[in-house]
Amino acid sequence: MRYFNKVFFIIAGLVYIQCAEVSANSELNRIVSLAPHTTELVFELGMGDKLVAVSDYSDYPAEATQLPSVADYNGADFEAIVRSEPDLILVWKGGNKPQDISRLSKLGYRLFYSSPDSVWDIAKEIKELGKLLGTEQRANLVSEQYLSSLKAIQTRYKNQKQTSVFYYMWPKPLMSIGKGAWANHLLELCGATNVFNNVISDYPEVIIEDVLRRKPEIMIAAMKTALNEAEKQWEKYNSLHESRVVVVDPDRLHRFTPRILDGLDDLCRKIN
Repeated sequence: MRYFNKVFFIIAGLVYIQCAEVSANSELNRIVSLAPHTTELVFELGMGDKLVAVSDYSDYPAEATQLPSVADYNGADFEAIVRSEPDLILVWKGGNKPQDISRLSKLGYRLFYSSPDSVWDIAKEIKELGKLLGTEQRANLVSEQYLSSLKAIQTRYKNQKQTSVFYYMWPKPLMSIGKGAWANHLLELCGATNVFNNVISDYPEVIIEDVLRRKPEIMIAAMKTALNEAEKQWEKYNSLHESRVVVVDPDRLHRFTPRILDGLDDLCRKIN
């Protein structure tokens, strides 16, 4: 009889824990996302209908553009966030202001922290968010497919000849990337060497003369622009360099979601 009682209470306890988890997840009916990539991840996990507010530039998928914005480059709009009555707020360490994140925490909101350091971390974040939102099965599938495709890209280009490149995200002032920048890790996966790999700043402002002196084989414009427009910037210096100019989509490369695979594949193909 004691054994039966013990087993009964263990089973009852497990059922209670499981029900508590389902209940906790079912309470997350109003989600606020303070970064474009976390907005995208919520939709990726099939929970887009739970979003009540997002940040500026949350433009993918198209449904995200219909949601009110409660954050921009100036920071979070606390009055708008409070009015949204969120059960969960997705914040981006490194993108949102630390003081804003701290204030939201002190106000008692439940927060999910996004802080990927590499493309491999995206899979981990998908799983963590999926577990929190109660979509573990879908999150695990998305994560596994993502890692499989990422490994395939890594294998495809790991033995490529190192190509020297100049990667820039803004023409005036000319903003490039340093060793610790997100895009620099992507270049390494493609078998490319960043000509400003030795600078201290992750996002340095550089001058054209210094770019030409380093003689990159390829100029990579990570901007929303046409190829002919990007080429025009370098036309007057054609006699001083033999670099090929290419354009890549910054949204697909700089947002920490599975869409980065398309951007990375495009980047690697244009380099190689």
